[in-house]
Amino acid sequence: MKMKKIAALLLVAGALSACSNADRFGNGDGPGTGGPGAGGIVPGSANDPRSAAYFQQTIGDRVLFPVDQSTLTDEARTVLAGQAQWLLQNTEYTARIEGHADEQGTREYNLALGARRANAVSEYLVSQGVSAARVNQVSYGKERPLEICSAESCYAQNRRSVTVVGGGIPTS
Repeated sequence: MKMKKIAALLLVAGALSACSNADRFGNGDGPGTGGPGAGGIVPGSANDPRSAAYFQQTIGDRVLFPVDQSTLTDEARTVLAGQAQWLLQNTEYTARIEGHADEQGTREYNLALGARRANAVSEYLVSQGVSAARVNQVSYGKERPLEICSAESCYAQNRRSVTVVGGGIPTS
């Protein structure tokens, strides 16, 4: 037991000492260097406000719908208002709106429902000033579930629309 504690302490000490000099390799990415890592923002990462990863994780890329509906909830409108604002500030991106449904119902019905959901999201974004030329829609119906089980908790996650942003600034 004592050996495990010593090994754990050595591991922690080693990890901490390895982090003591952010610019130890002389690449100019250390704090205060003005390089790509300046201010802690890594281009293209989830902490870069202009990146698709930021859009997905911070703004939110999906909205959920009640059973058999394509009407936007108040919560959905709040998320979509954030999406519209981000798209208006980042005009180099396009948006593909994916409509989805749960596994209940026929394939044809769910494709039509997914299309109505994608259309509702597209119309909202356009109503907020996003150019219709930058927005397109696709319905996957019940073909791309996030959750697979025959329970309401799974169904609820699959009744969604996802906004996928593309284009943007290369992150080379």
